[in-house]
Amino acid sequence: MADFVIPAPPVPSIPVSGGGAFPVRRVYCIGRNYAAHAVEMGHDPDRESPFFFQKNPNNLDSSGEFPYPPHSSDVHHEVELVVALKSGGTNIPVDKALDHVWGYAVALDMTRRDLQGEAKKQGRPWEIGKAFERSGPVGPLHPATKVGHPTAGRVELKVNGALKQEGDMNQIIWKVPEMISYLSEYFELQAGDIIMSGTPSGVGPVVKGDKIDAMIEGLGSLSVKVV
Repeated sequence: MADFVIPAPPVPSIPVSGGGAFPVRRVYCIGRNYAAHAVEMGHDPDRESPFFFQKNPNNLDSSGEFPYPPHSSDVHHEVELVVALKSGGTNIPVDKALDHVWGYAVALDMTRRDLQGEAKKQGRPWEIGKAFERSGPVGPLHPATKVGHPTAGRVELKVNGALKQEGDMNQIIWKVPEMISYLSEYFELQAGDIIMSGTPSGVGPVVKGDKIDAMIEGLGSLSVKVV
C-alpha cells in the first residue's frame, strides 16, 4: 500500500437503490445525443460521429441540493440517463457491450451555459462550463438485474412543476451499446466508469429557489433544490 504524504481523498460514489454504494472512477458525457436537442443548440440532427466530454467523479452529488455556481448568470438543467459499468476493456463489440453494465440512474448535467458558450467561441475546452462542483446531481442506481436494459420510456424534467424537457429513451441517437463500444476504442473502460447519455430538448435556465424534478420511466425520479 502506498505511503501517501497527505490523507487520501474519499472515493466518490453513487447510492444504490436497496442499499450500498457504487464507486465512481470516471464520468464520460456524450454531447447532442437527442436530435431535437441538437437542433435547439444550432446543430444538424443527423447521426454524426459521437463526441464526449468529461465531468469529474466528485462532481456527482446525491444530496438533493444544487448550489448555484459562481461566475455564471445562465445555469441550465439537462436531464440524462446514467449508465454505470461493472467491467470494461478496449474495443468492446457492440453486441457484448451490455454485459459490462451494472445499472442505470437519473441524473442532471448542470451547465454554466454562458461560460460553455464563451469557451466554444474561443475553441477552448468545456470543463469550466460542465465540470464544476456538484454539477452532476444524481439519483440512486438501479441494478440491471432488476430493471433490465431500458431502450424506451419517458424522460422528463419539470421546474417548479412546469414541464420543461420531455422525450423518450428511444430517441437517443447513439444507443447505450454503441456508446460503450465507441468509447472503448479510445479509452480503456473499467469498473466504476459512468456514462451520461445526453439530454432531450427543452434545456433552460434555473435560479436560486427553483425546484427541479426529473424522471425517467422505470428508474424513478430525482428532486433537486437550487440553493
